[in-house]
Amino acid sequence: MLKRKDMLGLIDASEEEISEILALAAQMKQRILSGEKKFSYLEGKTVTVLFYENSTRTRTSFEQAAKYLGATTINIVAGNSSVAKGETLVDTGKTLDAQKNDFIVMRHPMGGAPYLLAKTVKASVLNAGDGMNEHPSQALLDMLTMQEVFGRLKGLKVAILGDIKHSRVAKSNLFGLRTMGAEVRMFAPETLIPKDIDKLGAKVCTSREEALDGADVVMGLRIQLERQQAGNFPSLGEYASFYGVDEKMLAYANPNAIILHPGPVNRGVELTSGVIDHERSHIENQVLSGVAVRMALLRLLNEYRES
Repeated sequence: MLKRKDMLGLIDASEEEISEILALAAQMKQRILSGEKKFSYLEGKTVTVLFYENSTRTRTSFEQAAKYLGATTINIVAGNSSVAKGETLVDTGKTLDAQKNDFIVMRHPMGGAPYLLAKTVKASVLNAGDGMNEHPSQALLDMLTMQEVFGRLKGLKVAILGDIKHSRVAKSNLFGLRTMGAEVRMFAPETLIPKDIDKLGAKVCTSREEALDGADVVMGLRIQLERQQAGNFPSLGEYASFYGVDEKMLAYANPNAIILHPGPVNRGVELTSGVIDHERSHIENQVLSGVAVRMALLRLLNEYRES
């Protein structure tokens, strides 16, 4: 049982906590694959999905996870709510608390926003991505996918290539994978590498070849044009030529290496179509892993709330 009210990030998650989440998620995934889609673990509970940014995969998988578990779900799009009238995050939280919400799943463009909300409300807050900070459930579903293939996380060599500077996925994966004993390599233009990321445990590589050499996992990250200022790289075409992964570059990785991407993918930029659709690509498998991980998080947090 998780001994915390909220799931805000993996920076402080222990090996035991991550292992517990992944073990339960693996069970949930197998039950879904067997055709079981109705559970009673959250019967009588309310899960509010509060997104201040656009999303398809994360939003729908949290909604699906909550419904599979038997919860009532409420979907709030910030632009269509009182937020558009100037309501503060704290006041929104107080309103949701007054309505006796049990869980709030939030995505917000500002780093740290879920932490503020969690201090304000009695409901359990799940961070679905905050600015350039963290996206814990995405990293957990990535780790679940890796563990399914290799049977372990310890000792794996994981190469992460793409827009690392603006990626909350990269940071959560770094925190989680390092805790679980994996080696995390990162490669991107210097303008897209966060300062001092190596001090957090990442191995910053100077070439694609170095990053991919013997890698067990090749993870592409979307170039986030909406978060960038001009000048990070000359053009998308040049980025693809010098920093993207095609089948020729993939040959540097372990012959059994798997390919991951949090989506949506810019085809032909961070990964070519040949890599995205490769037989060792698990990008579609990640989607189902996401539902299972989010089911596990909701169930474990609910057990803590009821303990």
